Amino acid sequence: PPSHNLEMKHLPGADPELVLLSHRYEELERIPLSDMTREEINQLVQELGFYRKETPDAPVPEEFQFAPAKPLPTLLPHKAPAADGKSLSEQDKKEHPDL
Repeated sequence: PPSHNLEMKHLPGADPELVLLSHRYEELERIPLSDMTREEINQLVQELGFYRKETPDAPVPEEFQFAPAKPLPTLLPHKAPAADGKSLSEQDKKEHPDL
């Protein structure tokens, strides 16, 4: 099924992998998919927070426009900049895990 902010590219001869990019297109992580079934891959995409669309051209709710917004468990935590340019405190992150 189509997912928002998820693009599939077929590279002949390459092992399949999910490449996660930041909003600046910086590579965050590569997840090998060779040993996974289609169902396992769909579950992974859902767990990562990608929004599943009904049809490829279906509208995406505003709260999912920049999804997935969940922090990746395999990445080291970092301070996300707040709207005013200041870093969020650890307490803010605990209270708002989606930031």
